[in-house]
Amino acid sequence: MKEIDKSKPVLVTGGTGYIASWVVKYLLEDGLNVRTTVRDKSNKDKYQHLLDIADSGKGNLEVFEADLLNENDFKAPVEGCELVIHMASPFKIAGIKDAEKDLVEPAKKGTQHVLNAANSSETIKRVVLTSSVVAVFGDAIDIYNAEAKMFTENNWNSTSNAHHQPYPYSKTVAEREAWKMQQEQDHWDLVVINPGFVLGPSLTKRTDSTSIDFMKNLGNGTFKSGLPKGYNGIVDVRDIAQAHIKAGFTPSANGRHICVAETKKFIDIANILKKDYPDYPFPKREVPTWLFKMVGTRFGFTREYISKNIGIPIAFDNSYSKKDLGLEYRPVDQTVKEHFQQLVDDGLVK
Repeated sequence: MKEIDKSKPVLVTGGTGYIASWVVKYLLEDGLNVRTTVRDKSNKDKYQHLLDIADSGKGNLEVFEADLLNENDFKAPVEGCELVIHMASPFKIAGIKDAEKDLVEPAKKGTQHVLNAANSSETIKRVVLTSSVVAVFGDAIDIYNAEAKMFTENNWNSTSNAHHQPYPYSKTVAEREAWKMQQEQDHWDLVVINPGFVLGPSLTKRTDSTSIDFMKNLGNGTFKSGLPKGYNGIVDVRDIAQAHIKAGFTPSANGRHICVAETKKFIDIANILKKDYPDYPFPKREVPTWLFKMVGTRFGFTREYISKNIGIPIAFDNSYSKKDLGLEYRPVDQTVKEHFQQLVDDGLVK
């Protein structure tokens, strides 16, 4: 039970990120003083949107330069804070040459460095960590071992490794390390947010996100011939941002929180958009699972991934996030439409 003093600055690591930018925005609009970290403070273009938000918000923004792999970079940003929202983490799914070096090591070491800084501070009371539902499960097939065939906060990803599903593995390693470090001290507590597939409008002009790539590919004809029968737990980026803030400032907040609004198939998202955007070449059908197993490797999917994920329905229990944090989720239809409209407005889908 931690009461956070809102007059003290709040540190949001990796503030230029897709979700983190919304967290910073909401905090500034609420009049809080926010600190955030960027890898290169001289590259102002990457965080200009945060400066613009601060100019129109009630709170103040301080920008610190910090690298996840530099052990001492987070000591200055945490000084005087009671709350740290640790969101900075490598996110890479394609083109990985060395999973341990590119994903696992930065995720684990970054978590260690931020939490060591919290340990060295006399003021930190709570750390909120951005994890993921991929720290809950590794492959869809894991649902068969889940109680009541539904993933809950009691489930942990035990099937991923550096060679199979390296990104989920990195998130799992980082979250486990955070819980380990929390248990080794007693002056700050830990609250974890486990988002599903995050969609919704972006505050940044960056286009190098999995969410944006997926939505662009839906609308530009990449999947016109059909989509694999895959399932995702989807959540709005704005709801996830609020989840982090509620996790920080709800004194009784505790534990892990699966944050998913609804589970949808890929084709469901295309069907939502077809109604309002009839002129775009959205996919009209699903590729039969047996056929995708034959051709999926041509599109970069491993046989192991296909056999353990395609055609296997999944489900999530989001009741704890509603109960513990008081979250209310936007309908996925609204999220998807507003996300796609932004891409149209920005000229990313033509």
